[in-house]
Amino acid sequence: MADGGGKRLTTTEDVVVMAEELLRGGADCRARIRERAASSARARKREPRVAACCCYCVRNVTSFLGTSRELLNLALTCKSFGWRQPLSTLNLSLVEEVARQTVCSGATDEEIGCLPQYVRGMATWLSILYRFEHLLLFDVLLGGYIEHRNGDKTAVCASGNDGISVAVSSSHVMSSGAHYAEFLITDKPSIGIGRPMPGLEAGAYQEEFSFYYSYLFPDFLAQRSDDWGNSHVHACDFCCYDGTMSFTDWDDYIIDNEWEGKEPCQSGDTIGLLLNLDEGTLTVYRNNRRLGVMKDGLSGSYCWHVSLLFNRSSTVTDAVSIKRGTLPDSGGATRP
Repeated sequence: MADGGGKRLTTTEDVVVMAEELLRGGADCRARIRERAASSARARKREPRVAACCCYCVRNVTSFLGTSRELLNLALTCKSFGWRQPLSTLNLSLVEEVARQTVCSGATDEEIGCLPQYVRGMATWLSILYRFEHLLLFDVLLGGYIEHRNGDKTAVCASGNDGISVAVSSSHVMSSGAHYAEFLITDKPSIGIGRPMPGLEAGAYQEEFSFYYSYLFPDFLAQRSDDWGNSHVHACDFCCYDGTMSFTDWDDYIIDNEWEGKEPCQSGDTIGLLLNLDEGTLTVYRNNRRLGVMKDGLSGSYCWHVSLLFNRSSTVTDAVSIKRGTLPDSGGATRP
């Protein structure tokens, strides 16, 4: 958000203008400091002035630029922003420092745990910011009847032949705390959680795929790890078609037609799922309205997933997009 009604900058031309404004501001800042400095100050005593200027720039860049793409444009516009300056007291370049502050101030402890760790020479804060902005991706597709929509890994749609396939946000493993995601739906997908299975070979499943197909249960149980914890709920889904809930321990599965929040949904609805691993519960929201606690007794690690059905006789195709959401409060309204 921009302070004082400032606008968010998105084009390279805007970034150039911003860079020029910051340079002018930085010069004014240095001039004010020089006026207060003794005329006989040695060169080594200029470091506090540089530090003040850097802090000034960080505050201003942060107030105008907030995305990794905007910061990258700024770094490419002027190397003074993209490279660490020898006289600066910042340990990072100005762009890297802004990216670091954006991540550290915006991510929860649980989200920080899902992000790459900063290692100088190995990972940049700019790349970590980009990953934070794209924390929820459908990075694993299981089954032959699903694809990313227009190459966007935050959205999937059913395709190909009649059958069920699954998309998993496998890189976002949730093991503790509260996690909230929103799913914009088309037609009647199922949305839920499942165990992380990094060793499951997606290429081996080119036909239909479901976490509820009993002939696949041995494949899933073979992936078991200590991170799964003690809960026997290995997958749990909300069916948008009729509002029913399903869960499985990969020995059997149960469909609950009578859970408290059963309610059918329709295309264009936003379904929110709140996984609270401190309480062991999975709560469902429809268009920001709380439907109820769908499952309790949850523990261990889980990932978000969606199941899509392709039906050639249908005029509408299952599709889902995923994004991070703001944790709802107990009354069901989203916090501003």
